[in-house]
Amino acid sequence: MVIMTEHAVNAIRSLTDDPSAGLRITGDSPDNQLSLKMEPGPAAGDAVVESAGARLFLDPVAAAILDDKALDAQADENGAVRFTVAPAGM
Repeated sequence: MVIMTEHAVNAIRSLTDDPSAGLRITGDSPDNQLSLKMEPGPAAGDAVVESAGARLFLDPVAAAILDDKALDAQADENGAVRFTVAPAGM
């Protein structure tokens, strides 16, 4: 299952005041593209990953793509958040 870095946890928590909300990641299986969107809760069939108050909702395709990966985040000089994926343990 995907892990979240401290930066990703902080970024997700900063994007919502609702503790039940989270970042939903969906996948497009033919080209392994991931889409991200803040949602009030998981959709039916989503895997839920929680860490220090941050929640990820992963559809089955995204869960498979992100298995054994780490989700990280960085903010640019304008405060826009960019999420990246790397092999876990990097």
